[in-house]
Amino acid sequence: MVSPDGLPDQGQFFEVGIGVLGLVLIIFIHGTGLRMVNLSFNRSLASLSPMSSHIRMDLILARVIASLATIHLLETLVVSAPIWLSGIIPNLRDSYYFVLGCYTTIGSGDVTIPDKWRLFGPIIAMGGLFTFGWTGSVLVSIMTSLGRFDSDRASGVGHDRPR
Repeated sequence: MVSPDGLPDQGQFFEVGIGVLGLVLIIFIHGTGLRMVNLSFNRSLASLSPMSSHIRMDLILARVIASLATIHLLETLVVSAPIWLSGIIPNLRDSYYFVLGCYTTIGSGDVTIPDKWRLFGPIIAMGGLFTFGWTGSVLVSIMTSLGRFDSDRASGVGHDRPR
């Protein structure tokens, strides 16, 4: 059956199934990206010595933050592309805007999706809530590691180890 907008009407179970596949994809991309960020951070932290400059530590943190933001932007782009390519939203910019609005739970509503696909929005929002929480926990862990390094450096711990 074809709806008035020309798109096939597959039903709510199909819509939810496609949405859940997108959700799994978002979370998979996010998890893979977080592992890469963590690995890079741990290598960078291990290369620091007690004599390393604070600017070097700040640059490591800036790289982590930029990497985390890039992961979020990439995964939302990956979700917006099929919405655009399938014709649900007619151009990539509007599709990306819609996905970002849902993902961040802002959802201004100025770009809408056909009614038969309206469950996509809340499913995308679930992905955003999950991944933003996960990103927050990674930032807490990284800041804890940097704080521990600063504390050790201030107390003289580790000054005798070669780097």
